[in-house]
Amino acid sequence: MKIVNIVPGFGGTFYCGNCLRDSAFASSLKQAGHQAMVIPVYLPLTMNNYVQSSEVPVFYGAVNIYLKQSFKFLHHMPAWMERFFNSPSILKYAAKKAGSTRATGLEDMTESMLLGKDGRQNEELQILVDYLKHHEKPDVVHLSNALLLGMAKQIRDEVNVPVVCSLQDEDVWLDAMEEPHRTRLWNLMTEKGKDADAFIAVSDFYAKVMKQKMNIPDEKLHVIHIGINPSLYDFNPPASNPQTIGFLSRMNHENGFEIFVDALIELKRNPTFKNLKMKASGGKTGDDKKFFNQQMKKLKQNNLLDDVEIIEDFSLPSLKEFFKTLTTLSVPVINGEAFGLYQIEALASGVPLVQPAVGAFPEIIETSGGGVCYQPNTSSMLAKALTEVLSSEEKLKLMSLNGRESVIKNFDCTVLTSKMTDIYKKVIDLKK
Repeated sequence: MKIVNIVPGFGGTFYCGNCLRDSAFASSLKQAGHQAMVIPVYLPLTMNNYVQSSEVPVFYGAVNIYLKQSFKFLHHMPAWMERFFNSPSILKYAAKKAGSTRATGLEDMTESMLLGKDGRQNEELQILVDYLKHHEKPDVVHLSNALLLGMAKQIRDEVNVPVVCSLQDEDVWLDAMEEPHRTRLWNLMTEKGKDADAFIAVSDFYAKVMKQKMNIPDEKLHVIHIGINPSLYDFNPPASNPQTIGFLSRMNHENGFEIFVDALIELKRNPTFKNLKMKASGGKTGDDKKFFNQQMKKLKQNNLLDDVEIIEDFSLPSLKEFFKTLTTLSVPVINGEAFGLYQIEALASGVPLVQPAVGAFPEIIETSGGGVCYQPNTSSMLAKALTEVLSSEEKLKLMSLNGRESVIKNFDCTVLTSKMTDIYKKVIDLKK
């Protein structure tokens, strides 16, 4: 089969679980003998373990569509201007700017994208459809998330192939918006969902969330966890000299970085943990700079900067070294999330998890046996959970072994890719 994955790029400025999910999946499809490619929209892709021809363009260039959405006189900008704003240097610059991944302020843009051919990006949509129809000629198109469903009808009608859509954290984007935008966009996404042939939720938890929010029929909804290639990750026992707690995600408020920092400060007040270290990676955007600096100031006021290391590089080679030095990993996302790829990467590396009992985190912890959950999601409860875990070398070793074994058994991308291709075959047969 030839599968085209349409994926929002992120410019490489922060750890993007969805993007890494898509890259690992495309690589796994190729290893299984399928033709697979990733088409980026908005911003360039910067993804681990996935190499693609640089000839593949970025569609719906973020700067172009923002200007067209905001200024009527630029609706039909000349070709030379579009090429300029779509150049790698301009898009890379845009990815670093504040607001590039912020939902508030992009309500009209989100609605326009979901409207498809009736939105202001109708020209960009037709360019993408023509590219698929005349250049790629896929057997199936897989959309990275439901916010791209405005493309589905045109792809199905003109390219004449089924459209599959992944479901992961769309609620984080839409629920951050004010009313009446939020309700209108959920209703629009529900309507556009009728143009998709199948939906793939990344967890049982999120399947239930989106089934309710989008009224997805049972026959269209499937659950396939995110997978990785375990052989790419080095297994090591939890670090003990010194013990080190790790954080891996975009370092912002929503991902609970402040909870993590405050938990460290509380732990360090206990003489038992005088040698405890903290390492954090995952990057940030312009929006996060003020918040991040506040956390660093807090650590400085508590004389802890010497115990803290911020690692800017989160490519796979760097992450392998990062995991090797950790005793546990915690990413206390405020409201949880649909999955959390970093959890599987940590477990594959032998690093136990300490996660809040929100979102899909309990599902992953229960399935893997590679960590513990705590509630409520506060710094004090995180510090208490970390104290219990860090104080038991036997428990750490058991969770480490369980986690690695579970990744091999339950989260190996080879097995999960086979499940996905079975769904592709079904929707292709139904389309005939």
